[in-house]
Amino acid sequence: MVQSQPRASAQLLASLGAPRVSMAAPTSTNPAHAHFESFLQAQLCQDVLSSFQGLCGALGLEPGGGLPQYHKIKAQLNYWSAKSLWAKLDKRASQPVYQQGRACTSTKCLVVGAGPCGLRAAVELAMLGARVVLVEKRTKFSRHNVLHLWPFTIHDLRGLGAKKFYGRFCTGSLDHISIRQLQLLLLKVALLLGVEIHWGVTFTGLQPPPKKGSGWRAQLQPNPPAQLTNYEFDVLISAAGGKFVPEGFTVREMRGKLAIGITANFVNGRTVEETQVPEISGVARIYNQSFFQSLLKATGIDLENIVYYKDDTHYFVMTAKKQCLLRLGVLRQDWPDTDRLLGSANVVPEALQRFARAAANFATHGKLGKLEFAQDAHGRPDVSAFDFTSMMRAESSARVQEKHGARLLLGLVGDCLVEPFWPLGTGVARGFLAAFDAAWMVKQWAEGVGPLEVLAERESLYQLLSQTSPENMHHNVAQYGLDPTTRYPNLNLRAVTPNQVRDLYNVEAKEPVRRISDKTDSGELATGSAGTQEELLRWCQEQTAGYPGVHVTDLSSSWADGLALCALVHRLRPSLLEPSELQGVGALEATSWALRMAEHELGITPVLSAQAVVAGSDPLGLIAYLSHFHSAFKNTPHNPGPVSPGSAGIAGAVLLLGKLQRTLQRTRAQENGKDAGGKKPRLEVEAETPSTEEPPVPEPVTPPSEHQEAGAEDLCALCGEHLYILERLCADGRFFHRSCFRCHICEATLWPGGYGQHPEDGHFYCLQHLPQPGHKEDGSDTGPESQDLPTPDESNMPLGPSTPMAPQEGTSPALGLSQPTRRLIRLSSPERQQLSSLHLTPDPEMEPPPKPPRSCSALAHQALEGSFVGWGVPAQRSQVLAAMENEEEESPSSGEEEAEEEEDMPLDPDTQQVLWNLAKNSGTMNNYPTWRRTLLRRAKEEEMKRFCKAQAIQRRLNEIEVALRELEAKGTKLELALRSQSSSPKKQKALWLEQLLQLVQEKNSLVAEEAELMITVQELNLEEKQWQLDQKLRTYINREEILKTAADRQAEDQVLRQLVDVVNQRDALIRFREERRLSELAAGSGAQG
Repeated sequence: MVQSQPRASAQLLASLGAPRVSMAAPTSTNPAHAHFESFLQAQLCQDVLSSFQGLCGALGLEPGGGLPQYHKIKAQLNYWSAKSLWAKLDKRASQPVYQQGRACTSTKCLVVGAGPCGLRAAVELAMLGARVVLVEKRTKFSRHNVLHLWPFTIHDLRGLGAKKFYGRFCTGSLDHISIRQLQLLLLKVALLLGVEIHWGVTFTGLQPPPKKGSGWRAQLQPNPPAQLTNYEFDVLISAAGGKFVPEGFTVREMRGKLAIGITANFVNGRTVEETQVPEISGVARIYNQSFFQSLLKATGIDLENIVYYKDDTHYFVMTAKKQCLLRLGVLRQDWPDTDRLLGSANVVPEALQRFARAAANFATHGKLGKLEFAQDAHGRPDVSAFDFTSMMRAESSARVQEKHGARLLLGLVGDCLVEPFWPLGTGVARGFLAAFDAAWMVKQWAEGVGPLEVLAERESLYQLLSQTSPENMHHNVAQYGLDPTTRYPNLNLRAVTPNQVRDLYNVEAKEPVRRISDKTDSGELATGSAGTQEELLRWCQEQTAGYPGVHVTDLSSSWADGLALCALVHRLRPSLLEPSELQGVGALEATSWALRMAEHELGITPVLSAQAVVAGSDPLGLIAYLSHFHSAFKNTPHNPGPVSPGSAGIAGAVLLLGKLQRTLQRTRAQENGKDAGGKKPRLEVEAETPSTEEPPVPEPVTPPSEHQEAGAEDLCALCGEHLYILERLCADGRFFHRSCFRCHICEATLWPGGYGQHPEDGHFYCLQHLPQPGHKEDGSDTGPESQDLPTPDESNMPLGPSTPMAPQEGTSPALGLSQPTRRLIRLSSPERQQLSSLHLTPDPEMEPPPKPPRSCSALAHQALEGSFVGWGVPAQRSQVLAAMENEEEESPSSGEEEAEEEEDMPLDPDTQQVLWNLAKNSGTMNNYPTWRRTLLRRAKEEEMKRFCKAQAIQRRLNEIEVALRELEAKGTKLELALRSQSSSPKKQKALWLEQLLQLVQEKNSLVAEEAELMITVQELNLEEKQWQLDQKLRTYINREEILKTAADRQAEDQVLRQLVDVVNQRDALIRFREERRLSELAAGSGAQG
């Protein structure tokens, strides 16, 4: 409650980490000062409201009086502590866009929801001078979950006085805040700016004006006060969450695979030991499999990702696999319905608590001590499982309704506009951007801009929202304001025209909110588009024209002898053989060769066997297969030169992944002591250029799979059930259902380059769960219905998600590298140091920051030389430290709070890298907290960026899998109709065939996108491996040579060889990307020519 004594207020202020101040003088003369200090430091919603009520009573004011109330409070509280807050708010309000609080003086607004986004929108509207009333159904803030903050949100909240309200706000390298604390500080700002807030009031709908001259009102429950019931407004901003969207708005559902999230909040005792435990900005299985493999072995817990933040609580959030939750007894029973699966009746609370505690203990090395759960709003342990399989997104961000001449502008912000995908950490940042955009819309509305123009501009901004990231927005966050041009580069406010938003105006919505599924990837089929049977036949005839003995007159019998297929492959890759060399080769051998070369050299995976092509037993499968050639190469210039993988837009990524998988299999075969086909393993990625080593015609060519017979593609090699065309997935010469081709343990979908087949049991596994030869993973195949979760100890504790894991014996790189006998590599120590710091791929989207001062560049060069001390390079460390001391002495010191809010000095990549190396190796950066804090924050930002990228990929892969399932279902129906002996007219069957071809094209496009994403996954994986090997190599480099044992030198050489392998693999991927980019540029210039 209200702190009435100055001493108690000062003690509370100090305990919250704020600057110590002496309040004796001001509080002794003005009782309002004590109320104000209690208001600043209040940590409960009720305390905030009561202390503010007391403050207004002491000053003779009525709460909710708009900006005039703020000016009256400021005039009467003029002691220095209050002045520092007024200075910040006045600085924000002085921006020209607010017109000194007179931009919207005649506008009345109703904001629904006191979440962070609703409060932030209310603050902006109040600064514009509007009358703002906010209703909230809850009566307290109790959500401990922690939100990731982008740099601009940190700067924005500091500008609103966040440090005055919450002394720990983003200190040091912290970039997050709990939802409760964020709501509290925004609530305080809103109250000071005169926002009228009503608690325990639920908005249920709109009440249109009954007659001309009246206005729009709200329908409220349960017992709103009379002044609120009669409040008429002309702007409604809904921030009530994803479960409530006002009538008239259409919501689109974006579905992915089943995704189960688990959040847990543990009590933060703020002990020294707890403060020293590093946070985890995010680690994902998609690129750091070793950590999750260790977690699985030690605890039986199988996760996709995990994040750990420290705030009011120790906050953990992770994505768990359903089978793991069932095996560990967290879920009682497997239900297909997600609501029933995660319903309270099916979740065992005690098992869920054990699960979360074990995962948290493991991720933090058990250094948090005995983890005690924080209490939620109902007094229960704050741990929960939730479903984020589907996310909602509003089709439009605003509407205008009009009745009896009264217009109402409706806008959406927060989760009811776009439900965020939590692993990306974009919720509050994009929520704030939407709040700014909505307030800008209200300003335009108040200035008399036409309704259609206001809606068109708002929708133009809404199109940008889902694409925003810290990298593609303006980098100078200090310039951000309400005007969208200060935030978005290359902004086009006329991207949407007024004519396109007519349906958003003057339409009273009487129907409930419509929720439609996202049909982007599998929408209604159009007819008569490119890819029809006639166009496909014409293209095949053009490609095979001029080849002896090849006469393509149809899409069935003309391909039975294999010559036409060989001619098509030769046209696209002439160096493989000469057509004359096919003379005397049988039809089956020629077809087998063409299928294999198309897969290995062009990235066209087969959908039928060579026997089926020769026998003509699957004409629909052949048409689907040929359409893949057409989709991939229809835009390729008709010339005799070879087609590079980069120019095969659809097939290029598939081709590269296929090469990686085959190389991986050969490497494993070599490691297992098996014959790898009589050839030395080689890096297949380097075979992107035409290979001259391939024989013109293979010695008796066999079909792709010796056990395969005609019609084998009709049956799944795993389940034995029938395979329809769109269901077929070819791997290792056999055909599978996509739903069957999964890891035998975790049931994750398998992708080329990321799976292996166990030689003993014959099952397929993802690389994380692939057993080593001769044994199987303990407890991975079978497990008890419920098992106790072990508490991590020193024997099973991992090095941690940010610590390099020792490479396991017998494992191979994710990107297939050959392992031929090599001569021993000997590098000098400086060369090793340079190799370990090598960065091949700067982020192409990142705009390089401004150059540092000249003295900083000189410092970087000195630091680089200093980092080689002990390896034959003269020491200059004292000069480095002297330069740093001089720079810090020359910089003028400012106030304590300003120093805490000091912006990071921009560093170029080279300078940042050498300083970071110096910080890690020398240990002297502890004496220079500003530099150290900057570098730590940059490192966390990079870690978070990689994590977000991995999670965005994972989400898109899941969406693609769902879209492919929908395509398979549609394709099955069409194929059954085409294969049936019904008396349907030929015109109808031709239409069905066209639709089937379009489905095949859509599938090919999705598979190509999937392959592109998997290549990016390989890049992330290699970045993580290089970082781990880099750290391990440094531990050896930093040892004195005379102290190294023979085993140390051998281990150092092994790590160095592994690092060279990883660098080569990353280089191969970079060359692939560059070749793709150049080919696209060439194709674009050719099209323009």
